[in-house]
Amino acid sequence: MTGGRPRTAIGTFGTIRVDRRGGRCVAETRFRDLDGRLRKVTATASTPAAARSLVKERLLNRSGYGSGGQLTLASSFGDLTALWLADLDLRDLTAGTKESYGDIVRLHVLPAFESFTLGEITTGRVEWFLKSEAAVSHSRAMHARTVLNLMFGFALRHDAISRNPVEGTSQRRKPKQVPQALTPDQITAIRRAAANWRTGDGQPGPKSDGQVRDLIEVLLGTGMRPGEALALRRCDITDGPGGMVVRVTGTVVHRKSTGLIRQPHPKSESSIRSIPVPDFAAAVIRRRLAAVKSGDPDRLIFASRNGGPLNPYNVRRTFRDMVMDAGLEDAGISLRWYRRTAATVIARSMGTDAAATFLGHTSTAITEGHYIEPDPTIDHTPAAYLERTLNPGAEQDLLLSAPASADEEAQLAALIDDDDGDGAVRAGSD
Repeated sequence: MTGGRPRTAIGTFGTIRVDRRGGRCVAETRFRDLDGRLRKVTATASTPAAARSLVKERLLNRSGYGSGGQLTLASSFGDLTALWLADLDLRDLTAGTKESYGDIVRLHVLPAFESFTLGEITTGRVEWFLKSEAAVSHSRAMHARTVLNLMFGFALRHDAISRNPVEGTSQRRKPKQVPQALTPDQITAIRRAAANWRTGDGQPGPKSDGQVRDLIEVLLGTGMRPGEALALRRCDITDGPGGMVVRVTGTVVHRKSTGLIRQPHPKSESSIRSIPVPDFAAAVIRRRLAAVKSGDPDRLIFASRNGGPLNPYNVRRTFRDMVMDAGLEDAGISLRWYRRTAATVIARSMGTDAAATFLGHTSTAITEGHYIEPDPTIDHTPAAYLERTLNPGAEQDLLLSAPASADEEAQLAALIDDDDGDGAVRAGSD
């Protein structure tokens, strides 16, 4: 049949008509329900505008999408949140991801939308919220957008809404940031401050046990993430005539359900790697192994008094004190800079592909990743460059002293872009 009036889509309504009847205004339209049938919806008020507004309110609260299910257009955002979080618990995701998503919803997303029904949350409202989050930080806005997209996708699959309001929001570009490596002078200043931290007489609090001082040398010589270095065990270290090699197999994380634990896998599959260690960092690891009295192969080389993992928060706090003692508190230096520094040395001496492999990033071609058998041999050349450049007794090296080119800045930014920084960032802080 052609030429007729187009059929009203399910969950939508036609023209709203207003008639006067006995001094009152009656608004009327037809709504096509989930079963495909058209049904009349009316509302009566004293003025045409009031009657139209009332019939629209009734249409909004009508059980169209999600009829017979747990969610409808009239459901509150809080109802969607509760159901989505319950579904999230059943998903095959890491505990850290579930915890992070839950924190983002609880701290940022739910407070912004809890007063709305699903039918009232428009693309414009989501856009306004994301802009307000971006004013705080880009990462916070992107995390909120990811969670909202998942939540409304859940509502869409349950026929509670006709479209995902997140899809129409504007794309947000990450502000350009130039990754910074430590200069030779900064490395020397922090080394001196770390060696002297809490070693003098008359200072309040316990004396330094040297663990953070040793940790930054290991980070500088291996390019590991702080959590990866804190997760190193005896069994992860091989020391032979050809030099020392450490195997990255885990990371230290804090979970609400379990507290501080050594997670038996690092950030990603590509992060599982073997790293040749330069002599200056290998000497630190050997000293730590000698100080650990336990012969347990699973014993952490950086550990608390009871043998458990060190708290990354406490490690970062101690490091900030060392940076202040070095007079560099205004430079913005964090533990992340040690990974950047190792990446810079390797990239400038051997190229960005070698740096990517050293850091445990997946930047090789798909052919190498899926069709070529991996080479089990370990190239000790990166350790040689790190030893020559970063050894405490080394002369100033041009690898860190030279200014970065524009191409190098872009390449290093891409290399280090997926890092988790100085530990897991909690939702609500940046």
